[in-house]
Amino acid sequence: MPQPLEEVAAPMQDRHLLPPRTQNAVAVALPLALIFVLSGCAAVSGPACTASEERAISELMYFGTAKPDGVVSVSEWEAFLQASVTPRFAQGSTAWPASGQWRGADGGVVREASYVLSVVHAADERSEAAARAIVGEYKTRFQQEAVLRVRSPVCVSF
Repeated sequence: MPQPLEEVAAPMQDRHLLPPRTQNAVAVALPLALIFVLSGCAAVSGPACTASEERAISELMYFGTAKPDGVVSVSEWEAFLQASVTPRFAQGSTAWPASGQWRGADGGVVREASYVLSVVHAADERSEAAARAIVGEYKTRFQQEAVLRVRSPVCVSF
């Protein structure tokens, strides 16, 4: 006499192609692998430039002026630009005074006059090293806790 369907199906449910430990590893690894693979699809690659444009990096650096013995004077700022910025970005830069605020390491809000420096440069290691050097020199010279850098991929034309 044939077995009822429930009796045939029950032993099949208990059979697994992989041991339980391997099943658990696959259950964790497969979603992680999918997330990793699919995250590449969401990467920001920058704008699509036209034939008359080229890709570059637009960078803004925010320099506070408060220092332990006063503030960075206009003449000190200009000397810093001349000695530290112009040699590294001789093709051009733009700077302007600003006022801003930020949260210091102690948690307090610091309001101070500042300067903003804008440079547009190639997306290469030489330019990146130059920007890092400018930030480092400013922090050392004027005893700054931080300098904010904002980098954005852009298309440029002249």
